[in-house]
Amino acid sequence: MNHQLFAERLLPGVSFLRQAFDMLIKPQNPYVMKEILKANLPLRQEIIDRLEELGYTPESLRDAIAEHESDYRDENPSLDCGTYAKYNDGDLSGLWVDLSTFDSYDDFINFCQAYHADEEDPELMFQDYENFPREWYCESCMGEETWDKIAEYIRLTEAHDKEAVDAFMDWGGESLDHFEDCYCGEWEDEEDYARHIVDECYDLDRIMVHLSNYFDYAAFARDLFMCDYYMDNGHVFRHY
Repeated sequence: MNHQLFAERLLPGVSFLRQAFDMLIKPQNPYVMKEILKANLPLRQEIIDRLEELGYTPESLRDAIAEHESDYRDENPSLDCGTYAKYNDGDLSGLWVDLSTFDSYDDFINFCQAYHADEEDPELMFQDYENFPREWYCESCMGEETWDKIAEYIRLTEAHDKEAVDAFMDWGGESLDHFEDCYCGEWEDEEDYARHIVDECYDLDRIMVHLSNYFDYAAFARDLFMCDYYMDNGHVFRHY
Protein backbone atom coordinates (compact mmCIF):
# COMPACT_ATOMS: atom_id res chain seq x y z
CA MET A 1 0.00 0.00 0.00
CA ASN A 2 1.18 3.52 -0.81
CA HIS A 3 2.69 5.02 2.38
CA GLN A 4 0.97 8.37 1.81
CA LEU A 5 -2.42 6.69 1.34
CA PHE A 6 -1.83 4.56 4.45
CA ALA A 7 -0.99 7.67 6.49
CA GLU A 8 -4.09 9.50 5.23
CA ARG A 9 -6.27 6.59 6.33
CA LEU A 10 -4.53 6.21 9.65
CA LEU A 11 -4.34 9.86 10.70
CA PRO A 12 -8.07 10.43 11.43
CA GLY A 13 -8.06 7.51 13.86
CA VAL A 14 -4.81 8.67 15.47
CA SER A 15 -6.21 12.19 15.77
CA PHE A 16 -9.35 10.89 17.47
CA LEU A 17 -7.35 8.77 19.92
CA ARG A 18 -5.10 11.68 20.75
CA GLN A 19 -8.07 13.94 21.43
CA ALA A 20 -9.63 11.31 23.67
CA PHE A 21 -6.33 10.85 25.51
CA ASP A 22 -5.93 14.61 26.00
CA MET A 23 -9.44 14.86 27.42
CA LEU A 24 -8.69 12.14 29.94
CA ILE A 25 -5.32 13.43 31.04
CA LYS A 26 -6.24 17.14 30.82
CA PRO A 27 -9.86 17.42 31.92
CA GLN A 28 -10.75 20.86 30.59
CA ASN A 29 -14.39 20.01 30.04
CA PRO A 30 -16.42 19.89 33.29
CA TYR A 31 -18.52 17.01 31.98
CA VAL A 32 -15.34 15.05 31.31
CA MET A 33 -14.05 15.96 34.79
CA LYS A 34 -17.19 14.36 36.24
CA GLU A 35 -16.74 11.24 34.16
CA ILE A 36 -13.06 10.97 35.09
CA LEU A 37 -13.94 11.05 38.78
CA LYS A 38 -16.64 8.44 38.30
CA ALA A 39 -14.18 6.18 36.51
CA ASN A 40 -11.44 6.73 39.13
CA LEU A 41 -9.02 7.89 36.44
CA PRO A 42 -5.99 9.93 37.57
CA LEU A 43 -5.99 13.73 37.73
CA ARG A 44 -3.00 15.99 37.23
CA GLN A 45 -1.18 16.74 40.48
CA GLU A 46 -1.89 20.47 40.19
CA ILE A 47 -5.63 19.72 40.19
CA ILE A 48 -5.29 17.46 43.22
CA ASP A 49 -3.38 20.24 45.02
CA ARG A 50 -6.13 22.77 44.27
CA LEU A 51 -8.77 20.37 45.49
CA GLU A 52 -6.83 19.88 48.71
CA GLU A 53 -6.75 23.66 49.26
CA LEU A 54 -10.55 23.66 48.96
CA GLY A 55 -10.94 20.76 51.38
CA TYR A 56 -11.58 18.05 48.79
CA THR A 57 -9.95 14.90 47.50
CA PRO A 58 -10.86 13.42 44.11
CA GLU A 59 -12.93 10.83 45.95
CA SER A 60 -14.80 13.33 48.12
CA LEU A 61 -15.44 15.58 45.11
CA ARG A 62 -16.92 12.64 43.24
CA ASP A 63 -19.27 12.02 46.19
CA ALA A 64 -20.10 15.73 46.39
CA ILE A 65 -21.03 15.79 42.70
CA ALA A 66 -23.43 12.91 43.26
CA GLU A 67 -24.97 14.83 46.18
CA HIS A 68 -25.20 18.28 44.61
CA GLU A 69 -25.90 17.60 40.93
CA SER A 70 -29.40 18.77 40.07
CA ASP A 71 -32.12 16.31 39.14
CA TYR A 72 -34.62 18.25 37.03
CA ARG A 73 -37.42 15.99 38.27
CA ASP A 74 -37.08 17.45 41.77
CA GLU A 75 -37.80 20.99 40.49
CA ASN A 76 -35.39 22.46 43.04
CA PRO A 77 -33.72 25.86 42.50
CA SER A 78 -30.63 25.16 40.39
CA LEU A 79 -27.81 26.89 38.53
CA ASP A 80 -25.78 25.70 35.55
CA CYS A 81 -22.25 26.39 36.77
CA GLY A 82 -19.51 26.85 34.19
CA THR A 83 -16.63 29.29 33.91
CA TYR A 84 -15.87 32.22 31.63
CA ALA A 85 -12.63 30.60 30.49
CA LYS A 86 -14.48 27.51 29.26
CA TYR A 87 -17.19 29.66 27.70
CA ASN A 88 -14.57 31.72 25.82
CA ASP A 89 -13.10 28.44 24.54
CA GLY A 90 -16.50 27.51 23.14
CA ASP A 91 -17.35 25.09 25.95
CA LEU A 92 -20.91 25.68 27.17
CA SER A 93 -21.13 22.54 29.25
CA GLY A 94 -21.32 22.98 32.99
CA LEU A 95 -22.76 21.20 35.98
CA TRP A 96 -26.36 21.80 36.99
CA VAL A 97 -26.10 22.36 40.74
CA ASP A 98 -29.03 21.88 43.13
CA LEU A 99 -28.94 24.86 45.52
CA SER A 100 -31.19 23.15 48.06
CA THR A 101 -28.42 20.63 48.85
CA PHE A 102 -26.11 23.19 50.49
CA ASP A 103 -26.09 24.42 54.08
CA SER A 104 -24.41 27.74 53.31
CA TYR A 105 -23.30 30.14 50.60
CA ASP A 106 -19.63 29.40 51.32
CA ASP A 107 -20.18 25.66 50.86
CA PHE A 108 -21.83 26.32 47.49
CA ILE A 109 -19.04 28.55 46.15
CA ASN A 110 -16.38 26.20 47.48
CA PHE A 111 -17.96 23.26 45.65
CA CYS A 112 -18.23 25.17 42.38
CA GLN A 113 -14.56 26.16 42.57
CA ALA A 114 -13.57 22.58 43.35
CA TYR A 115 -15.57 21.31 40.40
CA HIS A 116 -13.60 23.62 38.13
CA ALA A 117 -10.23 22.95 39.76
CA ASP A 118 -8.81 22.20 36.32
CA GLU A 119 -8.46 26.01 36.15
CA GLU A 120 -5.98 27.79 38.38
CA ASP A 121 -8.41 30.57 39.35
CA PRO A 122 -11.86 29.75 37.93
CA GLU A 123 -14.10 32.72 37.24
CA LEU A 124 -17.49 31.14 37.78
CA MET A 125 -20.19 31.72 35.20
CA PHE A 126 -23.77 30.77 35.99
CA GLN A 127 -24.98 30.03 32.49
CA ASP A 128 -28.62 29.34 33.25
CA TYR A 129 -31.05 28.94 36.12
CA GLU A 130 -34.17 26.99 37.01
CA ASN A 131 -36.96 27.08 39.59
CA PHE A 132 -36.40 30.40 41.32
CA PRO A 133 -37.46 33.98 40.45
CA ARG A 134 -35.83 35.52 37.40
CA GLU A 135 -34.94 38.74 39.22
CA TRP A 136 -32.53 36.87 41.50
CA TYR A 137 -30.51 35.37 38.66
CA CYS A 138 -27.13 36.86 37.77
CA GLU A 139 -24.76 35.28 35.27
CA SER A 140 -21.54 36.64 36.71
CA CYS A 141 -22.10 36.49 40.44
CA MET A 142 -24.19 34.96 43.19
CA GLY A 143 -23.84 37.23 46.19
CA GLU A 144 -24.58 36.12 49.72
CA GLU A 145 -27.61 38.42 49.94
CA THR A 146 -29.16 36.75 46.90
CA TRP A 147 -28.22 33.35 48.28
CA ASP A 148 -30.13 34.16 51.49
CA LYS A 149 -33.22 35.07 49.46
CA ILE A 150 -33.06 31.79 47.55
CA ALA A 151 -32.49 29.85 50.78
CA GLU A 152 -35.64 31.41 52.26
CA TYR A 153 -37.51 30.67 49.04
CA ILE A 154 -36.42 27.02 49.28
CA ARG A 155 -37.52 26.83 52.92
CA LEU A 156 -40.95 28.27 52.16
CA THR A 157 -41.57 26.14 49.07
CA GLU A 158 -40.71 23.04 51.08
CA ALA A 159 -43.14 24.05 53.84
CA HIS A 160 -45.93 25.38 51.59
CA ASP A 161 -47.25 25.08 48.05
CA LYS A 162 -44.66 26.54 45.65
CA GLU A 163 -47.48 28.09 43.65
CA ALA A 164 -48.55 30.04 46.76
CA VAL A 165 -45.04 31.39 47.34
CA ASP A 166 -44.75 32.46 43.70
CA ALA A 167 -48.18 34.11 43.86
CA PHE A 168 -47.16 36.08 46.93
CA MET A 169 -44.06 37.35 45.14
CA ASP A 170 -46.13 38.35 42.12
CA TRP A 171 -48.14 40.64 44.39
CA GLY A 172 -45.48 41.79 46.81
CA GLY A 173 -42.21 41.87 44.87
CA GLU A 174 -38.99 40.16 45.92
CA SER A 175 -39.48 40.14 49.68
CA LEU A 176 -40.74 36.98 51.35
CA ASP A 177 -40.42 38.41 54.87
CA HIS A 178 -44.15 38.43 55.59
CA PHE A 179 -45.31 35.40 53.62
CA GLU A 180 -46.19 33.25 56.61
CA ASP A 181 -48.00 36.16 58.31
CA CYS A 182 -50.05 36.84 55.20
CA TYR A 183 -50.78 33.39 53.76
CA CYS A 184 -54.22 32.09 54.68
CA GLY A 185 -54.28 28.83 52.75
CA GLU A 186 -55.93 27.53 49.60
CA TRP A 187 -59.68 27.85 49.11
CA GLU A 188 -62.20 27.07 46.41
CA ASP A 189 -63.22 30.71 45.95
CA GLU A 190 -63.64 33.96 47.88
CA GLU A 191 -67.00 32.94 49.32
CA ASP A 192 -65.53 29.66 50.56
CA TYR A 193 -62.93 31.60 52.54
CA ALA A 194 -65.61 34.02 53.80
CA ARG A 195 -67.56 31.05 55.21
CA HIS A 196 -64.38 29.92 56.95
CA ILE A 197 -63.95 33.34 58.58
CA VAL A 198 -67.56 33.34 59.77
CA ASP A 199 -67.26 29.83 61.20
CA GLU A 200 -64.00 30.74 62.97
CA CYS A 201 -64.94 34.17 64.30
CA TYR A 202 -68.71 34.39 64.65
CA ASP A 203 -71.44 32.28 66.21
CA LEU A 204 -74.20 33.09 63.76
CA ASP A 205 -76.68 30.73 65.37
CA ARG A 206 -76.34 32.59 68.67
CA ILE A 207 -76.23 36.06 67.13
CA MET A 208 -78.91 35.69 64.49
CA VAL A 209 -80.78 32.61 65.73
CA HIS A 210 -82.94 31.25 62.89
CA LEU A 211 -82.03 34.24 60.67
CA SER A 212 -78.51 32.86 60.29
CA ASN A 213 -79.73 30.90 57.28
CA TYR A 214 -80.17 34.20 55.47
CA PHE A 215 -76.67 35.51 56.05
CA ASP A 216 -75.22 36.87 52.78
CA TYR A 217 -71.85 35.15 52.47
CA ALA A 218 -71.30 36.50 48.97
CA ALA A 219 -71.64 40.10 50.14
CA PHE A 220 -69.40 39.41 53.14
CA ALA A 221 -66.77 37.93 50.79
CA ARG A 222 -66.90 41.01 48.55
CA ASP A 223 -66.23 43.23 51.56
CA LEU A 224 -63.33 41.04 52.76
CA PHE A 225 -61.60 40.97 49.40
CA MET A 226 -62.22 44.62 48.66
CA CYS A 227 -59.57 45.78 51.12
CA ASP A 228 -58.24 43.19 53.56
CA TYR A 229 -57.55 40.08 51.46
CA TYR A 230 -56.71 39.02 47.93
CA MET A 231 -56.85 35.68 46.12
CA ASP A 232 -54.53 34.32 43.46
CA ASN A 233 -55.43 31.02 41.81
CA GLY A 234 -57.13 29.77 44.97
CA HIS A 235 -54.48 31.00 47.40
CA VAL A 236 -55.69 33.62 49.88
CA PHE A 237 -53.44 36.29 51.38
CA ARG A 238 -54.02 38.98 53.96
CA HIS A 239 -52.76 42.41 52.94
CA TYR A 240 -49.80 43.28 55.12
